[in-house]
Amino acid sequence: MNPNETAATVPIRVRLPYQLHTLAKADPEVTVCVSGAVTQRAILDALDAAYPMLRGTVRDPASGRRRPRVRVFACNEDISHDSLDAPLPTAIAAGKEPLFILGAISGG
Repeated sequence: MNPNETAATVPIRVRLPYQLHTLAKADPEVTVCVSGAVTQRAILDALDAAYPMLRGTVRDPASGRRRPRVRVFACNEDISHDSLDAPLPTAIAAGKEPLFILGAISGG
């Protein structure tokens, strides 16, 4: 790539649970721009950059790993345990489907 060129950015749709979109003072669905490969890491990095108040809510800031009670879904599939660097489905990368971030429901 020519040093004067910038990588194309792709708008990605992200659905946030109530607690996160309230914290971010945003709509339940937000759009973030990702450059390069569309992966969980790239989307979460873009989300952290666009909404700094969300840093540390989805991923542990020290380790970068997803928090245990947070789940991530792409095209109705739980991808929470997939590699953060695995490419996401074309429907997510094309902006046709949103990436869902959910707080897991647990109880005793």
